[in-house]
Amino acid sequence: MTSMPYPRRALLRACVVSALAGLAGLPLLAQAEDVLRVSAIPDEAPTELQRKFAPLGAYLEAETGMKVSFVPVTDYAAVVEALATRKIDMAWLGGFTFVQARIRTNGTAVPLVQRAEDAKFISRFITASDSIKGFADLKGKTFAFGSPSSTSGHLMPRYFLGQEGINPDKDFKSTAFSGAHDATVAFVQAGKVDAGVLNASVWDKLVEQKKVDTAKVRVFATTPAYFDYNWTVRGDLDPKIQAKLTQAFLKLDPANPAHKEIMALQRASKFIPTKAENYKGIETAAQAAGLLK
Repeated sequence: MTSMPYPRRALLRACVVSALAGLAGLPLLAQAEDVLRVSAIPDEAPTELQRKFAPLGAYLEAETGMKVSFVPVTDYAAVVEALATRKIDMAWLGGFTFVQARIRTNGTAVPLVQRAEDAKFISRFITASDSIKGFADLKGKTFAFGSPSSTSGHLMPRYFLGQEGINPDKDFKSTAFSGAHDATVAFVQAGKVDAGVLNASVWDKLVEQKKVDTAKVRVFATTPAYFDYNWTVRGDLDPKIQAKLTQAFLKLDPANPAHKEIMALQRASKFIPTKAENYKGIETAAQAAGLLK
């Protein structure tokens, strides 16, 4: 038997390796396409986000036929970047984070649904100080927002403070960013700051769970209503998957025993369709506050 010249042997071996690699990769690609990667802005403790998502994730798996994987992130900006770079397929975003995601994805990110409550969302200003009765009393005091990119924990409260004649950068003795709504309550309750602001939904939940001492910490003001949270997908996600996800959310009904826990954890009466135009007011407020570049 004559031996094959080395260059031909090498070429044949390279072709075989390439073919095998290609075949081996096919199941992996198919598997990847069958996984829906979901994330959320870290507006509460990581353990709470996981607890809230677990039954919803199982429900979405059943409704879409896809494996659903929750991808935790360290901060708000990471969610936006992950959506833009296709590292996740869907995300729970606040109104401001959605505006940032639309800009970062060149207008391609698609908001699917929001809770009915998100069409008229509010923030609550809280304090443990007897000397604070209204906005004017905040001058010269220490104050805590949530995350810099939070709609309900920073942007909209800052915007409404401005309408009340308060400039946080000039009128507060100091300003802190707690990073999350539940952390803001902890800051105020521990006396780290004189006052703070967080979204009404988290405040109500903490009160119900008796995780805040309402004999010490109280609400002294509430913002006007605005649009907030939504579930957004990357724009190039298969339209059929987008439709399945939308229908899955719209089918959720707290009167259905199988859906009761999901809706309770999401603090939703129902989900409704949403659209990018709903968040124009958020974008305007962000521009006015100098938070969009």
